[in-house]
Amino acid sequence: MDGDVPLERARELLAAHPVVDGHNDLPWALREQVRYDLTARDIATDLTGLLHTDLPRLRAGGVGAQFWSVYVKSSLAGDAAVTACLEQIDAVRQLAARYPGDLALARTADEVEAARASGRIASLMGAEGGHSIGNSLGTLRGLYELGVRYLTLTHNDTTDWADSATDAPRHGGLTAFGEQVVREMNRCGMLVDLSHVAADTMRDALRVTRAPVLFSHSSARAVCDHPRNVPDDVLAALPGNGGVAMATFVPKFILPAAVEWTRRADANMRAHGHDPLDTTPAGMAVQRAFEEAHPRPRATPATVADHLDHMREVAGIDHLGIGGDFDGTAFLPDGLDSVAGYPNLVAELLSRRWSEADLAKLTWHNPLRVLRDAESVARDLRATTAPSNATLAELDG
Repeated sequence: MDGDVPLERARELLAAHPVVDGHNDLPWALREQVRYDLTARDIATDLTGLLHTDLPRLRAGGVGAQFWSVYVKSSLAGDAAVTACLEQIDAVRQLAARYPGDLALARTADEVEAARASGRIASLMGAEGGHSIGNSLGTLRGLYELGVRYLTLTHNDTTDWADSATDAPRHGGLTAFGEQVVREMNRCGMLVDLSHVAADTMRDALRVTRAPVLFSHSSARAVCDHPRNVPDDVLAALPGNGGVAMATFVPKFILPAAVEWTRRADANMRAHGHDPLDTTPAGMAVQRAFEEAHPRPRATPATVADHLDHMREVAGIDHLGIGGDFDGTAFLPDGLDSVAGYPNLVAELLSRRWSEADLAKLTWHNPLRVLRDAESVARDLRATTAPSNATLAELDG
């Protein structure tokens, strides 16, 4: 295939079938860098070198809808976690109000479609980490009413009711209260996000849920053996559930050679007094110095495409999506180093003979179907099921 032809075709395809990206941490980056001062980080301008995300690059990348992560670090707990989550939600609302010609808040699949029809980027929200609900189903419902449309059941640490992929297991998956959280999410219409959770938590959630699940930013464990990725038996269960796994771009999750390098880079960050997830300019200066002394293995769009090829083979094309994790990671693949990079991934998949119909499902149709199916399940459940007021103490003792 001729040099620039796949990239040209990729841009044309994204104009017709834009990306619904499952996970972007811009709100947390704005909190950490400028405490939500949107004048200091005007995303209407090119913010290369400061952020992975701005409006010009979202447009260049062919993004039609974005799940903004209203992430809260898991060192926060209880009321502090809930407050921080509310502040993150407020940040997304501030962004939409400041840039009304470019961003439109969306709560439903129909509102996503309407935003696209008006030439704007649909802005959805996903809460990353079950600690954000403070062990309260009422708080969960409150987040839904504020527009949150998925909850990642854990972040990096195990919660009181769900095991994380990157922490010591305490529950063997979900507790009884954790199962009730999943049921209440189904009743509300909030997607159950299984990125970050332990494999047993994934399996428990698939057993309990009545609605399709989401992996907002996870890739294939068979391709890169990292606990943040999805095992093949779980991928194979997605057709029966209807859910979607959205491949991530984070090198330490997709490139085996990057796993050990990242372990050493994380240790270096801690030695310099930084959290490994710190992407502020000060934190990135430490990372860049380490990278200069110890060159890192480089992922590329082909690395991501290898995961998508495997995920398509195991789960089927109807159960794939994209969740880049921009502004939530220090390093990204070459060619996917900002939200402008999606055409490079689509071009790679075109070079691998992915059809336009399959790519349209990957970028746009699959995530919209899952959102719409969750809405349908919620309508049925709300007609027959009252809100649950169960507590952690009642169910788990």
